[in-house]
Amino acid sequence: MKKIRTRFAPSPTGYMHIGNLRTALYEYLIAKHEGGEFILRIEDTDQQREVEGAVEMIYDVIEKTGLHYDEGPDKPGDCGPYIQSQRLPMYKKYAEELVELGGAHYCFCSEEDVQNQRDMTKEGEPFKFVDPCHDLSLEEAKARVAAGESYVIRQTIPSYGTTSFEDKVYGHIEVDNSILDESILLKSDGFPTYNFANVIDDHHMRITHVVRGNEYLSSTPKYNLIYNAYGWEIPTYVHVPPVMKDEHQKLSKRNGDASYQDLIAKGFLSEAIINYIALLGWSPEGEQEIFSLQELIEQFSIDRISKSGSIFDIEKLKWMNGVYLRKMSLDEFHQLALPYYEGLNDNVDLKELSKALQPRIVMLSEITDNIDFINAPLPFDANLYTSKKMKTNPENSLEALKWVVDKLEAFDDFEDDEKFTQFFVDIAAEHEVKNGRVMWPVRVALTYKSFTPGGAVEIAHIIGKEETMRRIHAAIADLEKALA
Repeated sequence: MKKIRTRFAPSPTGYMHIGNLRTALYEYLIAKHEGGEFILRIEDTDQQREVEGAVEMIYDVIEKTGLHYDEGPDKPGDCGPYIQSQRLPMYKKYAEELVELGGAHYCFCSEEDVQNQRDMTKEGEPFKFVDPCHDLSLEEAKARVAAGESYVIRQTIPSYGTTSFEDKVYGHIEVDNSILDESILLKSDGFPTYNFANVIDDHHMRITHVVRGNEYLSSTPKYNLIYNAYGWEIPTYVHVPPVMKDEHQKLSKRNGDASYQDLIAKGFLSEAIINYIALLGWSPEGEQEIFSLQELIEQFSIDRISKSGSIFDIEKLKWMNGVYLRKMSLDEFHQLALPYYEGLNDNVDLKELSKALQPRIVMLSEITDNIDFINAPLPFDANLYTSKKMKTNPENSLEALKWVVDKLEAFDDFEDDEKFTQFFVDIAAEHEVKNGRVMWPVRVALTYKSFTPGGAVEIAHIIGKEETMRRIHAAIADLEKALA
């Protein structure tokens, strides 16, 4: 049985779009599920759109997501080079051979000639260039090339019959050849177009399964005509549905939709992103939703890829990211959180802070808003002491803070969570009120926030006893002044 080989062939035109990353993931999973090989190829033939540093971004994303390739620009196999701009002589050679085989022809039309035809197309009709050079004899065309005339090589499409293929997701596809346009294969600057280079490269790199977006379904017959002209074996096609922004719009890098790098910057984990996008168009058997990469390799199957697009739901990704954060050990979470703690006071117990945050956040970027009270409490607001649930208001909150401050100075078990919690419980029992009537005002006094990473005990541990006492005294003074 032939070894399965798939390829991820991104263009270095910017950040990694989520749809592109999902394609890479599916290609990786298809290969690894069958013990096959995954190849990285850089398709940089569109030099005008290339973005400086984009190739390095591609390497970085693949490394961080764990989609390690078996062959690529920095892991040479026997099919290199793995960067298209380094393969230009091969494309020219094969384009000229395709002309000899009758699958392509030289075209000497200018861009103005093409535009004139486009301008004559009726509104609403798709444009198809009718190439007058199609009918030139090969001898005449070669003579014009030898004379130095500028040319491109266009595919020659039969004007009759159909071309069909089988797709693993969409089944049998058949297209009338008469509607296929004779697109450019080799440009006048010697660079191939995507339509040509990917066929040549996939054949020479022994790619068995081609995975790409379903927008290429209509172009695939043209690729097959090229394969057939050379007498090459056609690969297995796996066209995948789009990742949607909503019911009508696809996610698009051009529209500024989130890239992998954007999601990482917002505090999402690579593992959660990979897990989530695997489910955008593929459904596992059973109800499991959380998968490691190894589990995805074991369970992935082409026959469970959907035909319809999936909407990218950022809230679902947040939920999944929160699951991953909570599954970590405290030490692992703490290491991820440390960069967000830069600039905090030296007396803050950072490990205790991580312990309080880990169960409560779903993105690492939420840490910043959760710790803005630590260096100093936020501006005083008496309204924060009002809570219907806790049955507190500024008056009884002031009373509770005075109960606490009278005894807290002498309390010796500040670092013991259980004893510290009991300290507040005992005060509430002594004054015959519920625990929240005591602990809520303390939490507000320490932060001046309605929502905090932890309760009174946790926050007091984070900022330390000395700072806790100072803030409670300040809160009492603020309340007395507000109620005067």
